[in-house]
Amino acid sequence: MRLIVDKMKLAQQVNRRVFLGRSGIGLGTLALGTLLEGDGLGAPVDTSPGTNSPRAAAAGALPGLPHFPPRIKRVIYLFQSGAPSQMDLFDFKPALGGRRGIELPESVRMGQRITTMTSGQKSFPVAPSLFKFARHGQSGADLSELLPHTAGIVDDICIVRSMQTEAINHDPAITFVQTGSQLAGRPSMGSWVAYGLGSDNQDLPAFVVLLSRGRTDQPLYDRLWGSGFLPTRYQGVKLRGGKEPVLYLANPAGCARPTRRQMLDDIAALDDIHHTATGDPEIVTRVAQYELGYRMQASVPELTDVSGEPQSILDLYGPDVRKPGSYAGNCLLARRLAERGVRFIQLYHMGWDQHSDLPGQIRSQCRDTDQPSAALVKDLKQRGLLDDTLIIWGGEFGRTIYSQGQLTATNYGRDHHPRCFTIWLAGGGIKPGLTLGETDDFSYNIVKDPVEIYDLNATILHLLGIDHLRLTYRFQGRDFRLTDVHGTVLKDILA
Repeated sequence: MRLIVDKMKLAQQVNRRVFLGRSGIGLGTLALGTLLEGDGLGAPVDTSPGTNSPRAAAAGALPGLPHFPPRIKRVIYLFQSGAPSQMDLFDFKPALGGRRGIELPESVRMGQRITTMTSGQKSFPVAPSLFKFARHGQSGADLSELLPHTAGIVDDICIVRSMQTEAINHDPAITFVQTGSQLAGRPSMGSWVAYGLGSDNQDLPAFVVLLSRGRTDQPLYDRLWGSGFLPTRYQGVKLRGGKEPVLYLANPAGCARPTRRQMLDDIAALDDIHHTATGDPEIVTRVAQYELGYRMQASVPELTDVSGEPQSILDLYGPDVRKPGSYAGNCLLARRLAERGVRFIQLYHMGWDQHSDLPGQIRSQCRDTDQPSAALVKDLKQRGLLDDTLIIWGGEFGRTIYSQGQLTATNYGRDHHPRCFTIWLAGGGIKPGLTLGETDDFSYNIVKDPVEIYDLNATILHLLGIDHLRLTYRFQGRDFRLTDVHGTVLKDILA
């Protein structure tokens, strides 16, 4: 028996020696926990929370990236799931006031497809917005009365009124925005960015996801921030509201931190042998994620503890900021993630799918989101972080000008509308105070400067210093990219 054990030990030593010789930094380096002391390249690295290590960042990026000097370091995507109504918030159509209740002209619809939710309607009555609009800022942009806080930052944002998409239902539309394909299975945008540029902070993931719910419920799927066919280390890490932001991160009862350290070292040693035998790259990912989880045990509690924030900052984000999992709380967390070097921060806020009772529901949604969204821009700006951060606010498509269901003097609903919708952007590399694009008199078709989802995604990558044509990954014999075979950088909105 002793001879067998000795042979196993010798085989393990040989395997580890061969593996480390082949892998450069090596899985064994991770297994020994040296990431806690350095970046594996021979130089010491300060990995305390909030520390950015240029060498660690370079080690995580693909060779040759960024392709050119970036305008920004990070992205915060405020995704309004369910599709906000553009004509009730951003796309003012004063001439429609006298057309209330008329049938949507066929010359406007032009036989375009509609969803099954309204295809059976015998009438498509025009429903002008019930809300007042006014011009704001030096730019003079028209905004709804529902967005008083956004009105206060209107000269810091770029409004794009001419977005359009191919998808007409939520799941394919959201999947399209996030992955560049209506079909599930492709990597999300955050995963592409993490794959290309790596992380600026060894103690937190490169791609973090935050969820909040509005007044109406709507499902979202974890695959929206998945890594698709990229290695799983690039998928988004979801932070939850409540006492346990990341599931299974805390040590079990009775397991001290030194015990966890020894356990990870032992697991990594076994994975080392397994990787040498199989060559499976997911084993490397697994050990790297174990090590990241170990470091996150210290970094996540510090991140989510907002007790040290000044009262003036808490007031800026609004009354819900202390509620874990609220939109306001997540916007504050987004700022804290940004200043700690997280590369891609994705907020999803559900509840914009307003097929009925739109006036009542959209008021509630705007009460929840308007102040925190504007506060995030102001907060980043006063800290000097807005110059190298890109913020995007928007949903997956727009809403119809005709009413879904009965139109009354005080109520209407709106169906899905892919032909045009509005988003806004702010931050590094973006022209502030600009409004791009125009729609027709019914906010139904784009008449000037149409923008595709592919174009928006190409522009986001461009600001990060990435040529969207060159960030590819070979899978099943084909080179894939976020923008597929499409996409043009929106030079008109670039500063």
